[in-house]
This record gives sequence, structure tokens and C-alpha cells, in this order.
Amino acid sequence: MNILENKLAKDPYNKLIFEQGIRAKNLFFDKDLDLMLVVLNNGKVLHFKISDFPRLQNATFSQLSDWTLEQGGIAVSWEELNEDLSVKGFLKQAAMNEVFYHLAVVA
Repeated sequence: MNILENKLAKDPYNKLIFEQGIRAKNLFFDKDLDLMLVVLNNGKVLHFKISDFPRLQNATFSQLSDWTLEQGGIAVSWEELNEDLSVKGFLKQAAMNEVFYHLAVVA
């Protein structure tokens, strides 16, 4: 096993994606609520603020809706907006959002 393979094997997000097959399946947007939902192929739903993504925040609903799944669902691309986001990035951001939410509730 080379260094890159070893690093990939130890990364929990890579394990979810490459060993457990987690993929994006669908996306939904509500501009009024500043909300983007990412539906995964295991039924889990990740939620984000559209405004957290600079290239998406000023996009029209039509532009937001014009996305494609790439690489078998491990990435999402908006060609017109020149934006590509990965499932790994979504998972990392969702984990960070959870940590900050629980820290805020405890504080």
C-alpha cells in the first residue's frame, strides 16, 4: 500500500464514499429559506445554507436547479456557475455544523 492509498484508507470520509458507497442522489433548494438539501443514496439528508457557497448564493433558482451528478454521484457540478462540490466536502461541512450546533446548545 502506497502513502496515498494508506491516507485514503484512514480518512473516515473516504471510507464512507469509497467503501460504503455513499453518493449524492438529489438536491433541493429554497432560496427564501436560504436552504440547500443534499439527499444521499442511503436516505440521509444534509442541509446547508446556500449563502455558505459563494458561487451559489447569488444564483437564480433556475441556475441552482441546473446541476449534474459527476463521478457516479461523488460530486455535484453547476456548469453555468463554474462550481463543483464534492460529497466529501458536504460530509465534512455537515459534521462541522453538527459540532458547532452542539457547542452552541451547551454554551
